[in-house]
Amino acid sequence: MGMTSYALFDQLLREAAAQPQPQQLLFVFAAAELPPDATPAQRARFAAGQGGALEPLACVDKRLDELSSFAALVEESRTACPPWQVVFIAALSGQGGQWPSPERVDAALGEMVAALRTGRLAPYLALDAHGEAISFT
Repeated sequence: MGMTSYALFDQLLREAAAQPQPQQLLFVFAAAELPPDATPAQRARFAAGQGGALEPLACVDKRLDELSSFAALVEESRTACPPWQVVFIAALSGQGGQWPSPERVDAALGEMVAALRTGRLAPYLALDAHGEAISFT
């Protein structure tokens, strides 16, 4: 299983806190959905908990000082967005000691959603609701 108990998320927070510029973390919560034109084989895989297309459900940005733990983030997301299977995480660096502007945050979240919709998942940390890393191969 590798690192558990949110160790990857905690490591990300430590790395972000060590950066010279303030870091805003960007989160895109997504659910696996079966495309309407799925083949019987794809449907069978999906029923077994594999495959499917990722559909972004909600985006959120948090400053490091707004994040206490992965568990708290999951809890908050459960009340604020539909059920999700994967959260994609990226960091956005500020400049000159200032947090990134709301415009830069919105643009970066938009880029993340567009990337996920086209299957470009590599730049992002992907975790399930238990904080376990998910790899897409």
